Amino acid sequence: MRNSAMRRSSAMMQVGLFCAAAMTLAAGLPAPAQAQTDEALAPPTITTFEVAGSGTAGGQGTAASGINDGGTIVGAYLDSGGVSHAYIRANGVDTTFEAPGAGTLKGQGTGAIAINTSGVVTGSYQDSGGVNHGFVRATNGTITEFNAPRAGGGKGQGTVARGINTGGTIAGYYIDAGGVYHGFVRSSSGKITAFNATGAGTGIRQGTFVDPLFSSGPKINDAGTIVGYYIDAGGVLHGFVRTANGTVTEFAAPGAGTLATEGTIASGINATGTIVGRYADAGKNVHGFLRAANGTFTEFSVKGAGTGRGNGTYSLSINGAGVVCGAYGDSSNNVHGFVRATNGTITTFNAPNGGTGGHGQGTSPFTINTAGDIVGSVLDSSSVFHGFVRTP
Repeated sequence: MRNSAMRRSSAMMQVGLFCAAAMTLAAGLPAPAQAQTDEALAPPTITTFEVAGSGTAGGQGTAASGINDGGTIVGAYLDSGGVSHAYIRANGVDTTFEAPGAGTLKGQGTGAIAINTSGVVTGSYQDSGGVNHGFVRATNGTITEFNAPRAGGGKGQGTVARGINTGGTIAGYYIDAGGVYHGFVRSSSGKITAFNATGAGTGIRQGTFVDPLFSSGPKINDAGTIVGYYIDAGGVLHGFVRTANGTVTEFAAPGAGTLATEGTIASGINATGTIVGRYADAGKNVHGFLRAANGTFTEFSVKGAGTGRGNGTYSLSINGAGVVCGAYGDSSNNVHGFVRATNGTITTFNAPNGGTGGHGQGTSPFTINTAGDIVGSVLDSSSVFHGFVRTP
């Protein structure tokens, strides 16, 4: 389900994602009316940045994927040759690094995807053969590479890390030799346990996923509970939540469609067990949802979100207070950020220098921390990426 309005997510898959398809949704149904404000009414501070060495051609540049409660940012940048490099940004100072086994050709390299409160970083790299591998970087800079036991060794296959909690437990997915996706959890001691949702399909590009959109989350909370989705044999998407004891509960948003490329994606979970995500209905428009720990759903859409495949509301991350951030695509295929407060009020915003020429240009928030700081990427009028941080 490639998504034209969020096409930059596909482009940035080289920046720390390295998976064969960006399984984003195109879905949604009308949501109840709710309050909505504009950034002009209560302007936040939004700062853009580029890591030294970032390329300046279309599809190159800097993206921020994660931020911890201390305000340290992680992400990746694409250089002028299309190679990805990971970085950590603390107090405006960037530290770049590479996984030892990372390839050095276009579409290869290293990407940091998440950072925990201690400063431990996880992500993935693609080697010279186009195979994905996970890594964890300790606070002293030591990098440990890892692979799920049954991960495939062919191009586009392998292991992709997607999130890390305070205890150092990592969640992600791997792609086997048959092109089927499976979830995994890696303990801080290095033990990897694979898992699959009961209804997951076993065909190519089917299976169990921990959201492969560039970033959102957290995918795993401090209790070890993981969220994601699976694609069944008919190509329909369903959300799941997996507790630390291995119990997997599958679910669908009430408005989710039931045909191929429709359904539900869970993107993040907070400490209280509230899940954030998006769903696609029979009209293939995207809408956001919250799922409380008791299973109650709240569906919502941003005013101004376009309809049709590639537009709509993408709720991506939730913090401990229940504040949500995400992006929406308008009718012109431009992308804008939003924040949804706990009372349901939605505030929209745009980072400086976002393009307005369609094709996914504009502002894409990915992650929100406890303080309400949001990071993501801006795609300018030349389709170059820039990192941003929004401080409330």
